[in-house]
Amino acid sequence: MESTLIFCETEEMAALPLYATTIGFWEHQTEMERPGGFPDYQLHQVLEGKGELFLKDKRYIVEPGDVFFLFPHVAHAYAPVSGEWMLSWVSFNGREAGSLLTYAGIRESGTGRLNALPLLEPLHRMLELSHGNTLEINLERSKLMYALMLELKLQLSAPAGGQDELERMKPVLQHIEHNLHRPLTLKELAETASISPQYLCRLFQRTLHERPVAYINKQRINRSKQLMFSGREKKIYEIAGQAGFENVGYFCAVFKRITGMRPDEFKQLHGLDGRRL
Repeated sequence: MESTLIFCETEEMAALPLYATTIGFWEHQTEMERPGGFPDYQLHQVLEGKGELFLKDKRYIVEPGDVFFLFPHVAHAYAPVSGEWMLSWVSFNGREAGSLLTYAGIRESGTGRLNALPLLEPLHRMLELSHGNTLEINLERSKLMYALMLELKLQLSAPAGGQDELERMKPVLQHIEHNLHRPLTLKELAETASISPQYLCRLFQRTLHERPVAYINKQRINRSKQLMFSGREKKIYEIAGQAGFENVGYFCAVFKRITGMRPDEFKQLHGLDGRRL
């Protein structure tokens, strides 16, 4: 593939939740310094060679298998440190760009490691599209940008030490799944992983970005939705109990906080029998 730079039409695309602004591939990336940052989000994938990235007085070495993300207007610089430094990139924007990056686990400018080395498939397909700026081509780029965000969710490795922490969490999450119907204490969950309750709370924050009780409540609300479907004749207090809530009032409060509606409203909305408490 030869070096290429594609400028995408943005005026009409700006109404979309996510759209590409530039797409490119450099056989040899040269030094780049932007004290004022760049107006859009950027994703760079390193394909060959080695380079250095400077962010907030920190220096990162990036090589094949690495990606680096730059948020809008964040000062940065990057340069090759090997003879050849091959990069592919896409810059993008849209009202949902930040949310989709957060979903993929990216909350600020920085680096990441991919589970596989080949060029990310949606980015590859964007590079193979015509360089034209017809509505059809730009809409296809927007679809591929969305696919790229989902691909990142799957392909980004956990940070150093993160994979071990995820493995340590597996028995805890399985224990929760199998015991949602009854009360669960922090001490009991910690014992399934042979760790202290305090350390378990830290693991939840680092791996799932929420407290254990918040995670359990979300799983219980999902279970209650399944129970509403499979047991349409059940009353709300019965569903609450079978989903692990000892207090029906607390269940209704948690259900509304998570879904934005009361349990009876949810049942009516989905045609699952609108009988109230």
